[in-house]
Amino acid sequence: MVNFGKKLTADQVPEWRGYYINYKLMKKKVKQYGQQLQQGEKDRRRVLKDFSKMLDDQIEKIVLFLLEQQGMLASRIEKLGKQRAILAEQPDISGIADLREAYREVGLDLIKLLKFVDLNATGIRKILKKFDKRFSYRFTDYYVSSRSNHPYSQLQQVFKHVGVGAVVGALSRNLVDLQERQGSYLSIYDQPTTALKDPIIDMINSSVDKLTRSTNFLRFLGQHALIAHEESPSTAGEEEIEDQKYHFISLMLNLVNTFLYMVNTYIIVPTADDYSVSLGAASTVCGVVIGSMAVAQIFSSVYFSAWSNKSYFRPLVFSSIVLFLGNVCYAMAYDMNSLTVLIVGRLLCGLGSARAVNRRYISDCVPARIRMQASAGFVSASALGMACGPALAGLLQWRFKIYMVTFSQSTLPGWLMAVAWLLYLVWLCITFKEPNRADEVNDTPQNPVSGQRVDIEQVENGLAHPLLGDSETKQNDEDDDEEEDDSEECAQDSRKPATSIGSAYRLLTPSVKVQLLIYFMLKYAMEILLSESSVITNHYFKWDTSAVAIFLAVLGLTVLPINAVVGTYISNMFEDRQLLMASQIMLLVGIVSSFKVTSTYSVAQYVISALVTFVSAEVLEGVNLSLLSSVMSSRLSRGTYNGGLLSTEAGTLARVVADCTITGAGYLGIGSLLNVTLLPSLVICAVSIACTFLTYNSLF
Repeated sequence: MVNFGKKLTADQVPEWRGYYINYKLMKKKVKQYGQQLQQGEKDRRRVLKDFSKMLDDQIEKIVLFLLEQQGMLASRIEKLGKQRAILAEQPDISGIADLREAYREVGLDLIKLLKFVDLNATGIRKILKKFDKRFSYRFTDYYVSSRSNHPYSQLQQVFKHVGVGAVVGALSRNLVDLQERQGSYLSIYDQPTTALKDPIIDMINSSVDKLTRSTNFLRFLGQHALIAHEESPSTAGEEEIEDQKYHFISLMLNLVNTFLYMVNTYIIVPTADDYSVSLGAASTVCGVVIGSMAVAQIFSSVYFSAWSNKSYFRPLVFSSIVLFLGNVCYAMAYDMNSLTVLIVGRLLCGLGSARAVNRRYISDCVPARIRMQASAGFVSASALGMACGPALAGLLQWRFKIYMVTFSQSTLPGWLMAVAWLLYLVWLCITFKEPNRADEVNDTPQNPVSGQRVDIEQVENGLAHPLLGDSETKQNDEDDDEEEDDSEECAQDSRKPATSIGSAYRLLTPSVKVQLLIYFMLKYAMEILLSESSVITNHYFKWDTSAVAIFLAVLGLTVLPINAVVGTYISNMFEDRQLLMASQIMLLVGIVSSFKVTSTYSVAQYVISALVTFVSAEVLEGVNLSLLSSVMSSRLSRGTYNGGLLSTEAGTLARVVADCTITGAGYLGIGSLLNVTLLPSLVICAVSIACTFLTYNSLF
């Protein structure tokens, strides 16, 4: 990988050399500050003040030059516009051709300016990361939060490239108007979908896309999956190794595993209350029945994540066998008249949760060029399974006996899933190909999902720790090579994955903790809504199993369309942190509107409030995981205790707490169940909104 210092020098426009960030000087200063602190020549506050001022000066230099160049481009476009007006009155073919070439020259200069912004934005991020790394101090959070929202923010000019859109629009319109379309009075505003023929516009748009965070549907879904993606393209050798490890059928088996597991999770929801009653328990015991799978998943996620360090095939085989046995126990509980067997069956199903293996396979064994599509497939398989589960339950409305075995709406979901997992196991054993692990070296983490946040050992301790760590001598030696890039950032110790829950926890910054709290909150709210739906709708509206199944299936089917709208359109109009706050507020509105505050409770109130709650939670989940992938340490991108595991554990814990809340609230009576279970959702949502507000400026 080419180091950034050399890349900056090689890619500079020679005549603009004095206006780029002085990355070499900044690196020297960071090293010098370290020595001065160690020798007691400067205190910590003085270092922070001096570094802030130096970085402010660098950004101001960049921004003033950027604004000057934008003004020059705008002036050139204005002059060319006057020439175009003259040619419109007195057409001249050679004059039109010359004018188009002049517009193209402006376009090429605009591309140079966009690359200028891109290089400087990268340099700012890297020098902030270098400062944080050396001094074990979260300076980036302070600097970004104090600069990004200031009314005179220059940082926004660099990272939001304000004004470029207007220049791009002006160039596009004028170039289209100069196309060979004599006699046509249409413009790009009349036909916004008309393809632009001039390649310069495509080049400009590509440069703008490189600057702007990619928020198309596939990337949005990929971030939703929280699967690590590399920032830089793979080398030819790396691509060859990836191709050798990649096996399409094995990828499909992982996606099918994801789909079947989500079907298995939700197929019992419409009938769990009836099944509990048939075994002599209260209908609200459905919370324990549903939640027992999540309880087991808390533990299975850890050992499957660790197991995937050595193999992918064996964990999937074990998962299939355990899920087969779990579903058989679930189905046989009716004839055995045993609630214990029912719960044991669901616990076994939870112990077979191989989602950590599915994520890890995509992250490690799918080539980078198609990893985003595979990640999107992972989310899509989950969403489809979530919708198909209740829908299948609604179809299984038969009752018959074969010998001494009863097949009914309560037991058929278990039998169906047992057959499905048995067939899957056969397919798995015949076609799965274990990837070659000879090329993997000590599970070293690759590039993080996003390079916009620091990677440090003692994140939680901040000011409480000395600014110079034990690795000072090593870092000084590495810094002696001024042409070297972030080698100290990529030192072996700093790149090792977390080896325990404790070490992973120490890598969690306040921003990451808030995002995990939000994830816990939205999963709690969704689990309350889904798990108690059969009890609530039967109590208030007398819905049967088919009606509940249709209702839950419709909710599940909203997942992909909502992600498509948010990922393709809404996320291009607003920042992620704005969407995060707005979706939390809407979720709060959905929760509040779900409360029963009058003597009557209508179907319309329940359905509308449920849709608002569920859709808001879906939007929030996508944005939350997108932000989480950006602010999480690169050390959590690989290893057993990775970011995907932490988010899975947070969500699973939320489901466990929610299902236990349903069962506990059942002792107060079904009439009180709705309000009692919604109250914790309301409180947690309000707390998460407050925490988001406090960390809002660090979500940059």
